[in-house]
Amino acid sequence: MAVTYNDLTLDIRRSLRQAGIEAATLEARELVCFAVGKDKARLLRDGALYASPETEETAWALARRRLAGEPVAYLIGEWEFYGLPLDISESVLIPRPDTETLAEAAIGWLRQQEAPRVLDLCAGSGCLGLAIASQVPAARVVLGELSDGALRVCRQNIRRNGLTGRVTAMQLDALRPPVQRLGDFDCIVSNPPYIPTGDLPGLDPSHDACYPEVGRRWVTSTSVRDYEPHMALDGGADGLDFYRAILRHWPAVLHPGSRLYFEVGIGQADDVLRLMRSVGFGDPEILPDPAGIPRVVLGALYQEI
Repeated sequence: MAVTYNDLTLDIRRSLRQAGIEAATLEARELVCFAVGKDKARLLRDGALYASPETEETAWALARRRLAGEPVAYLIGEWEFYGLPLDISESVLIPRPDTETLAEAAIGWLRQQEAPRVLDLCAGSGCLGLAIASQVPAARVVLGELSDGALRVCRQNIRRNGLTGRVTAMQLDALRPPVQRLGDFDCIVSNPPYIPTGDLPGLDPSHDACYPEVGRRWVTSTSVRDYEPHMALDGGADGLDFYRAILRHWPAVLHPGSRLYFEVGIGQADDVLRLMRSVGFGDPEILPDPAGIPRVVLGALYQEI
């Protein structure tokens, strides 16, 4: 029996909701939009029209994959961060709302600087650096990423958001000293891998995945273990390897007055703050995400390290 786009969306939403997916309404709409080839506004406008049998089957095929645990962002190949549309592949982590806390903090400070240069280390999809460039028109941003697949996604997102003139992507290894002449930066932002290696096998493969972060549990709406790249999750034995390496090697590209902003996992903020203090960063702060969880640690460099 023929169904309208509205009915198709409602039927898929019902299946997702019965499976316990909290964001069933949003996800059903995203899946149908992708299957139909319409944006949200057109889907709303055409909601009373009938879907073809081929379109209906395509939408349900996507829904079945979602019910099996595959994240919507990987199914449709895009996601939104800080108002920007981003290409997403299984080479990168799916941007989380928590990370907007870091973006917001850095943007607020960078707007007060004159033509700031920003380095986004462990850039992944480039979401942080691109959000900064979109909100700070005078900023020049380098997206530093080791993975070839992630670098391709970064470059696609630079073009997609019309930021080619102010943002560039470079292959950089955050665990090693910089090998290129990069010049000085006014700010480094980084959301590095921070899950302890021993916790990776226990990542929950379900669609409402939970995984341990330093002895506690954090709920995420994506299937972490089976789909997201472990290279972007594994932070070493205690989850702090990347923080130590960045603080050891990368102040070389900063100057007095520069700032460093880290995203951290649950329970890691105090440890990262102590690491920053130990190498000479002053005025450290810990900022909470919207859930009140300490999520960002920042500090200022007042002398050469």
